[in-house]
Amino acid sequence: MTIKGQATVVKHTGSHYLLSRLPEWNLFPAVLRGKIRLKGSTATNPVAVGDVVNFEAEADAVEDISLENPAAITSVEPRRNYIIRKSTNLSRQSHIIAANLDRAFIIATIDFPEIKLPFLDRILVTCEVYNVPVTIVLNKVDLYRESHKEMLEAFHEIYEGAGYPVMEVSALTGEGIEALREACRGHVSLFSGVSGVGKSSLIKALDPSLDPRVGEISDVHLQGKHTTTFYEMYSLASGGFIVDTPGLRGFGLVDLKKEEIALYFPEMLEAAQDCRFAPCTHTHEPGCAVKDAVEAGEISYERYSSYLGMLDEEGKYR
Repeated sequence: MTIKGQATVVKHTGSHYLLSRLPEWNLFPAVLRGKIRLKGSTATNPVAVGDVVNFEAEADAVEDISLENPAAITSVEPRRNYIIRKSTNLSRQSHIIAANLDRAFIIATIDFPEIKLPFLDRILVTCEVYNVPVTIVLNKVDLYRESHKEMLEAFHEIYEGAGYPVMEVSALTGEGIEALREACRGHVSLFSGVSGVGKSSLIKALDPSLDPRVGEISDVHLQGKHTTTFYEMYSLASGGFIVDTPGLRGFGLVDLKKEEIALYFPEMLEAAQDCRFAPCTHTHEPGCAVKDAVEAGEISYERYSSYLGMLDEEGKYR
């Protein structure tokens, strides 16, 4: 007997996938049938965690699908959003981190490890491009709230001023965990950030029954077309689903022209309406309202500096 249906990809390792018909959490294995290519996509992975796929299987019921007799993924439904990055400094290949997200939680720390604002801004720009709502989560605040008080206040001013919610949490002490748990309830959320920010510890604090992988994946593993990926979705006991990602070491922008970058800095987009010239690169033009806003302190110099860095990259990133 052949059964057909739709399900969500919750894990991808090499050529094998785990699916579940969300919001149910009943996992079953699947493989790709033939070559699936998404129209206009340059990504190395045609199917990503979070994708809704069509499948068929030779079984009497979904519960009968097994590793020995997996389902076959026949097609991918259109994505409502996704997050994508360049695989490496020199690679032209790109990699889809996850699809169909309700929110991305970007995990960062003021220190331990020290935050790199240009890296954070790349992720934020990508989320803006592909229409993924973002919350910034500052973890380990118990370690630096007093010793880095001014830096912490400045961070809130920069990113809340740009329109992004900022949450303070500590996986160690439990501070802010209930608020984060409530923000995840009923949603599909991405947890992402550089290695060492305590992402896995946060997930475990949200649901102690989970045991997410700790450690980082080398960028080498993301270069080839037949890459093994380590993205995985977890079901929270309190409700909702989290897509966990390896600790990122680089984040290259994909399919974004220089003249478009400023459109994805919300505070710059608003100010740019008053620029004398359109389009305006906000670098050398007279009567630039964005530059005026930076000088007046209405747009942070740090964010403007990140923007200039993206303009100067020419395909490379730090």
